[in-house]
Amino acid sequence: MHLERLALILEVVGQKGRATVADICAQSDLPKPTAYRLVQDLVSSGLLESPARGQFAIGTRLKRITLSDHSDSALLEVIAPVLDGAASEYGAAFFLSRLRGHWVEIIHVATPLTGVSYLHPGMGKRPVHACSCAKAIAAMSPELLSHDELNGQLKRYTERTITNRKDLAKELDTIRANGYAECVEELERGISSVATTLGATGVGSTLSIGATASVRVFTPSMRVKIGKVLTVMSHELSSALGWDGADANKKSA
Repeated sequence: MHLERLALILEVVGQKGRATVADICAQSDLPKPTAYRLVQDLVSSGLLESPARGQFAIGTRLKRITLSDHSDSALLEVIAPVLDGAASEYGAAFFLSRLRGHWVEIIHVATPLTGVSYLHPGMGKRPVHACSCAKAIAAMSPELLSHDELNGQLKRYTERTITNRKDLAKELDTIRANGYAECVEELERGISSVATTLGATGVGSTLSIGATASVRVFTPSMRVKIGKVLTVMSHELSSALGWDGADANKKSA
């Protein structure tokens, strides 16, 4: 348990680039005194550092160990231009999400520059059972279903929200088979989305790219088309990020 909490803190800080104790608590559900104490332990060991008062970043010691940068800013340097191009080409909002602790969060949205109307998905947390970006990640990380918040009745957002754990497990099987996830009015009436992860394992499995539009625009056939587009994009991005091999070995749609 102690090691898991330390790993969770490092994960949150590493993804955000810089994080406060409040950020860590929001993403990990840790009590503030516990989070503060663990952060200080990590700072004293050189795994974290404090570049500014109240802010924490990955420390030099950990950077030497990992020799990699998976922070939001580093990933967006590669991913954002690709999403921008897709948004303009397809006239829809494309987005990047990642797993933070026990939540999936949309961290970047690219919108069309062509003047066409589009739906903006908004930033922030998404429920694991009722959004394509979160379901795509959950399909690659089934252990998310064991989180305490899923032990009871899953929250219903619309009449199409999956609220049964067995039904959700079947949905994740379908996602793994297709290579991408769909959300059709499960979170909000009239809205649909499609998403896939950047890999089946490793860092790529905790990141998803997706697109959203009204159900009128994202018809069943259009969702299949966008799913295939996203799958190709995910392979290309995984390669550009140096995640060839296991991390990019996803089943093509």
